[in-house]
Amino acid sequence: MSALICGSMAFDTIMVFQDQFKNHILPDQVHILNVSFLVPEMRRNFGGCAGNIAFNLAMLGGDGVPMATVGSDFAPYAAWMEGQGIRRDALREIPHAYTAQAYITTDQDDNQITAFHPGAMNFAHECLVGEVAGVKIGMISPDGRQGMIEHAEQFAEAGIPFVFDPGQGMPMFDGEDLKRFASQASWLAFNDYEAKLMQERTGKSPEQWAREVEAVIVTRGGKGSTIFTRGGAIDIPLAPARHLADPTGCGDAYRGGLLYGLQNGLDWDVTGRIASLMGAIKIEHAGTQNHGLSRADFDARFKEAFGFSL
Repeated sequence: MSALICGSMAFDTIMVFQDQFKNHILPDQVHILNVSFLVPEMRRNFGGCAGNIAFNLAMLGGDGVPMATVGSDFAPYAAWMEGQGIRRDALREIPHAYTAQAYITTDQDDNQITAFHPGAMNFAHECLVGEVAGVKIGMISPDGRQGMIEHAEQFAEAGIPFVFDPGQGMPMFDGEDLKRFASQASWLAFNDYEAKLMQERTGKSPEQWAREVEAVIVTRGGKGSTIFTRGGAIDIPLAPARHLADPTGCGDAYRGGLLYGLQNGLDWDVTGRIASLMGAIKIEHAGTQNHGLSRADFDARFKEAFGFSL
């Protein structure tokens, strides 16, 4: 069962400023702000929601196809995908644009200054769900606004069930937009902040939305996650991490596990735990696609974490 994952593909350039921003920004002079930070430590990661989710799904042995627009600078990422066995046939190159890029500078207090260039992501609507054969399940993750709207419509028109996962794209949509997405989707996925924003903008809580869709999944960081269904709320425990390195991309890792469970018809208790463990494995590594386990090692760790076998 192929999963078509609509979302961004991006380069993440992460720089570390070995001081505190507050020592170099004068509060009474922010109207003429002109600062420069020396960042001797830098790393460039392959990222973007569609890429991250497909990477995690592939790690579990699932079949995920990222659908996104990329720029003329995408070759290094394409080579990485090839090495990971991730399909590229649903990617569309926009020759006159750069691939989406995030430039993140972090100081010693973990404050961040981020600049995001959407680039080719602005053309996401040029990708069409109907052009990808064999799709049985879909996901709408953060992408260009028009692309998210049109891909949801295309999934619905084709009768393909999909997860609506707006993530950092939430600010682009008002209450009516979000209600329309929810009416088209089979599942809704949020972190706890996004779930509160969804409730504020639509007037419906996760419990209420769970009466209209198959399930609402809400991740709560260090508190685990909750899956709301018509039958009630299912609390998913946090999988233990062996150490904490970088939380960036944990939500995408969780969603890779979520798609794996949906692809394989697993119940919510098991699906949620697979997703939780994927997040724990990710947080142990810097970057969004620098982790990995063999399936045998994953299964062993699952039993160690939850006391039963997959």
